[in-house]
Amino acid sequence: MSRPRIAITMGDPAGIGPEVIASAWSRELLDICYPVVVGNPEVMRRAAGIVGRQIDIRLVTGVSDIAATEAILPCCKAADDNAMDAPIGRMDARAGQAAYDCLIQATEMALEGTVDAVVTAPLSKAALWRAGHHYPGHTELLAELCGVPEVAMMLYLAPGPPLEGQHGLGVVHVTLHQGLRGALEHLSTDAVLAKTRLISDFLRRLQIKQPRIGVAALNPHAGEDSLFGDEEVRVIRPAVIQANEEEIQATGPLPADTLMVRARDGEFEGVVAMYHDQGHIALKLLGMRRAVNITLGLPIIRTSVAHGTAFDIAGQGQADPRSLLEAARVARRLWEAARLHASDARKRE
Repeated sequence: MSRPRIAITMGDPAGIGPEVIASAWSRELLDICYPVVVGNPEVMRRAAGIVGRQIDIRLVTGVSDIAATEAILPCCKAADDNAMDAPIGRMDARAGQAAYDCLIQATEMALEGTVDAVVTAPLSKAALWRAGHHYPGHTELLAELCGVPEVAMMLYLAPGPPLEGQHGLGVVHVTLHQGLRGALEHLSTDAVLAKTRLISDFLRRLQIKQPRIGVAALNPHAGEDSLFGDEEVRVIRPAVIQANEEEIQATGPLPADTLMVRARDGEFEGVVAMYHDQGHIALKLLGMRRAVNITLGLPIIRTSVAHGTAFDIAGQGQADPRSLLEAARVARRLWEAARLHASDARKRE
């Protein structure tokens, strides 16, 4: 098989996810993978109409029932029909439940080996909570579904302008979906070290023999010798030292305002950010439309668009499919890397 089987979740039906999928349904996507949408056929028919696409939405029970073409979109039904009752462009518990059900089914398909990877369209965290599912987002829910204790969210840019390096750039976050005050309380040496290990392992699986990791400081000027805070000395630097003792090429803590410039210019393949916006803002400025969200530490491959539900433009046919196409492309690259890794392991036996 030259292409992976990928389950694409519909995401929140009140947001732009279904429109993004319908817009991305093209020869370009089919050349990347064998796709199947996990969602609701009626929602997908509505989305196809919104973006002006003549696509035959076919209800299927598995990935091999009907082959996808540019004109045929196979859809495994995971979300109830009341997802159609959630008004487009508004946060609604029915839409949150639909997004939850889609993710559950797609994850089960990946864990069973029915599909090789999962690509997720965006969900609304508020709608998820309103539906009674108290998770900060995809990452934490996926960790529970897969039964793993340590995961990380990484934003990734594949090689290409404006990046100077040949391997692309990954940014992993030590703390994630929580308020800034809470993020600071949860920052620890163990957490910094764990995320540094995860991103190093990920980059090695992309055949980077010795990935260079830049670890961000928390405070301005990296604390300025503890004048502006001592977290660099007390929390971050011990993690960097330990990482190097484990033969991880980590440097830091480095001032965050110049670290991403150095990474853009090819000095680092990976960056460890201390909190959500420290990593997200900088990477999205470098390539918002090409950015891909990857969950590290899972036993399955999961990538996602790097944008949200965009309720403000939902239903208007303005959704940009480029991030979804890039997410599928990165999922394929990870699938290929996993196959190569497995082949090498068999040869060593």
